[in-house]
Amino acid sequence: MRHSLPLAPQFYVTAPQPCPYLEGRMERKLFTALQGESSQKLNDSLSKQGFRRSQNVLYRPSCADCAACLSARIDVTRFEPTRNQRRVQRRNAHFERRATSPWATEEQYDLFRRYLDRRHADGGMADMDVFEFAAMVEETPIRSRVIEYIDRDSGALIATCLTDMLDDGLSMVYSFYEPDLARNSLGKWMILDHIEIAREAGLPYVYLGYWVPGSDKMGYKAEFSALEIFRRDGWERLENAGDFNAEMHPLSTDPIAEQVANISFPDTRG
Repeated sequence: MRHSLPLAPQFYVTAPQPCPYLEGRMERKLFTALQGESSQKLNDSLSKQGFRRSQNVLYRPSCADCAACLSARIDVTRFEPTRNQRRVQRRNAHFERRATSPWATEEQYDLFRRYLDRRHADGGMADMDVFEFAAMVEETPIRSRVIEYIDRDSGALIATCLTDMLDDGLSMVYSFYEPDLARNSLGKWMILDHIEIAREAGLPYVYLGYWVPGSDKMGYKAEFSALEIFRRDGWERLENAGDFNAEMHPLSTDPIAEQVANISFPDTRG
């Protein structure tokens, strides 16, 4: 009996848009749909190759003359918190973690709006309404969780992260938090807590999205030890963030056809 080979997904390229991380640059993304019974396997496989999920789409930067955005993950087994990160953990010890199904609530959206209005009022998500927010949280064809952080004293929701469960780790898809608690460093604290979740589950990695050398918005990720970045065709340790410069040259990015040809796909026959 002959077995047909699994069909590779179709890939597309977005139209160039202003880059949110590097002023004066244009960004372009390579993307594919995430749907069907093999969605989980495809997400697991492409996440290991620098892709990120947004609802039912997987994407990876593919700018014509720039390779500055580097997918980043933390090797949980090698991670050691800094003195400052231990202070962040102690400062937020009175908050309680609660994992729920990917279901949007009004309380989450209210927190999301306060976060955007105070920290990203000019960003690409600034105009997102409650229905678009619900779609961001709920339209997931894979194993996802909403990790909420609650103030034990007041019962208030102070931070939230939409998290994907991969076969080799956790992927922090999007997080937001109470902007009035800036001194608590809640964004960094959620990363620290996800490292603990991964350790408890025996998972080796926490995926953080993209790190951009020289970007004020993305630079904090390099503060975490045991960080790895995806360059060209594989992961490598980030030993010294200062050694990396944003690659901006017409030859920095391989042609689209070559990029697609080099992507590995999971066997979805079984």
